[in-house]
Formats: sequence, structure tokens, C-alpha cells
Amino acid sequence: MTESTSLSLIKSVINTQKDLVVLFKGEEPILSNEAFNNFFRVSSFEKYRESFGPFIEHFVPHPSYFHKEKIEANESWFDTVSKLSEMERIVSMMTPDFEPYAFSIALERSVEDYTIVTFSDITRDLIKRIMIENHVNIDKQSGAYDKKYFLQVAKNYEDAALVNEKLLGAIMTHVNMQTNPNFAHDEKALNDFVKHFKNCTRQDDMLIRWDGGKFLLMYLVDTEQNAQRMVNKLQALVDSESMRSLGCTLTAAVQKEKEDVNSLLNKVK
Repeated sequence: MTESTSLSLIKSVINTQKDLVVLFKGEEPILSNEAFNNFFRVSSFEKYRESFGPFIEHFVPHPSYFHKEKIEANESWFDTVSKLSEMERIVSMMTPDFEPYAFSIALERSVEDYTIVTFSDITRDLIKRIMIENHVNIDKQSGAYDKKYFLQVAKNYEDAALVNEKLLGAIMTHVNMQTNPNFAHDEKALNDFVKHFKNCTRQDDMLIRWDGGKFLLMYLVDTEQNAQRMVNKLQALVDSESMRSLGCTLTAAVQKEKEDVNSLLNKVK
């Protein structure tokens, strides 16, 4: 079987994939699937080769993701990626319209000198990857995220906002402990509180039990106007008949340009 025939067969197979797939010979790309071509707004791999330079330049040089500055001396980028854990095999690439996406990388190197690289779009799932839910990370009484866990991953949350070109929003909910002195120790009340909030928020939003009767909601938003809609939505929730007796008050803030997560948190504590 000639190389040309083999490449035609490979192309037929990879074109069935929704993920971006590229075949390399050495470190040079020699074939890509339609999903990859569509991402870079080209009609064929030949057009891609005419329009773009070295492949490694596609990887955005963000400190939280793999890029060319992380390649170890005397190694190909495949070699370096192969030694990373699954959670570290993430790159950011931009469309020609400068829209950023995050991808996980899978390598297939069973044939000498050839590498098939699969880029799986995890842009929408990035927060869920970072915030892996398990018993260690959850406050046992309430079912919300644990404060210590959140503080450990807060920088990652900030990075996720940056790579997705979003703003961080923070809303602290304060239960009136004078009129509800047993709330912080009432497991049913805590669980009911968290369930109400989770029914009112999105899957990727993060609800953290800050302390006692204080809960922090962290979320990503595209504009300050939509952040205000979230505040209004939660205000309606705490004013509802099912929660009115808790006497909740809200403190909210939205990330300003170049503001870090610690500064944002200081506004709502």
C-alpha cells in the first residue's frame, strides 16, 4: 500500500471525528481533518499550509497551559506533552477571529516517526475539569464546596475566566444569624439552602460555604449587565416564600480589568 493510499484512508477515518485531528510526520503536519480545517477557516489542509506558519505557534503562551516555552531542551513538543499528566495536557488555540478555545491533547505514536494528535474541545467544560467534585472538596454539612478547597483552586478559576474571555462575578449571601441562631448547625436547613441555590444557578457556577451562614457564589459572565441579572435572580430567590425567613442579604461584585480574584473577594466578604 502506498503512502498516498494510506493517507487517503486515514483522512476518511479522521473526517468522521468531531474533534480536531492532525497527522504529523516528524514534527511537520501532513494531514488534518475537516473539523480542524473548519476551526482555522480553511477549505483544505493545503490551504492551511499556505496560510499558517509553525504549528507550535498556535498554542497561546498562557502560564496555565502547555505552549512552546514549556518544551524541554532537545525534545519535540510531543515528547514533553507525553510526560505530562492528563490534567496538564491542555492548550489554548485561537480561531482566525481571535476567539480562544481550550483543548485537551491525546497522542497516538504507535507508528515510528508518525504522530496522530487529537484536540478535544473542553472550553465549556473547563470549569468542571478544574472543580472536580468529590467528598474532600465538599462541605459535609451543606453540600456546597468547601472554602479551603476553593481557596486552593481560586487562581485556576481566574485563569479559566481569562482563557474564556469572561468576567468573574462574586455574590456573598449572608443569612441573618440573629433571627436564625441554629442555622449553621442545622444540616437540613443548610441542605435546603444549597438546593434552592443550585436550582437557581448554572451547572458551572460554584457555590462555596464561606463560614457559618455565609455562602459565596462564584460565576463567569460576559457583561456587567448580565452579572446584575444574576444578582436580581438571587435577590428574587432569597425574597421568595421558601427563603424569606432566613433574612438573607446579598453583597455582589464583578471583576474589573486586570483585577485578581483576591481583590474581588475582598469586595464581598
